[in-house]
Amino acid sequence: MTDPHRLPVPLAKAYRLLNHGPTVLVSAAHDGARNIMAAAWSVPIDFDPPKVAVVLDKSTWTRKLLEASGTFVLQVPVVTQANLVETVGSVSGLALDEAGDGDKFERYGLQTFAGAVIDAPLLEGCVAWLECRLIPEPHNQETYDLFLGEVVAAHADSRVFKEGHWDFTGHDELRTLHHIAGGHFLVIGEAVQGSEQPPLPPSGA
Repeated sequence: MTDPHRLPVPLAKAYRLLNHGPTVLVSAAHDGARNIMAAAWSVPIDFDPPKVAVVLDKSTWTRKLLEASGTFVLQVPVVTQANLVETVGSVSGLALDEAGDGDKFERYGLQTFAGAVIDAPLLEGCVAWLECRLIPEPHNQETYDLFLGEVVAAHADSRVFKEGHWDFTGHDELRTLHHIAGGHFLVIGEAVQGSEQPPLPPSGA
């Protein structure tokens, strides 16, 4: 059943899904295998077409699936998923597979839905999803573990992302996570509106 709160986001606004610096979950699939992991370092890097960057360690299975398939998903989890984020960021999907224990989705009962464009699984319960095609940059990938992707479809929970802006008022359970270290997170707070500060008066005035 489709979540009625999950709506498409215009690609021109897709960068705003990551602009506040949330922890993300990265999923990828290839040749019948799938995996999901947590990543603290991701960022939007362009508007048109929208592009993102994410750092993925060489030891991760998600990275290998991503490189093989050329596609991946960045999804933005919420405060009620903190234990899940820590779990999928700590447990090795490859080790589960090699032990015959299934994958992380099966082992932890993770519910997914199909993307609009790519085949990687999208995790239910998050508040934003960005379907991405890999932009191959072998030097950056090998030297800096840095992966670039073009966002080809985006979705968000309309209860907290409306008309291109985040607003978590009245939905504390859907506030996003921001990783510090060692399983510790901060949670997104209240919005503050800034305005341009007036300059100082000229000297001698």
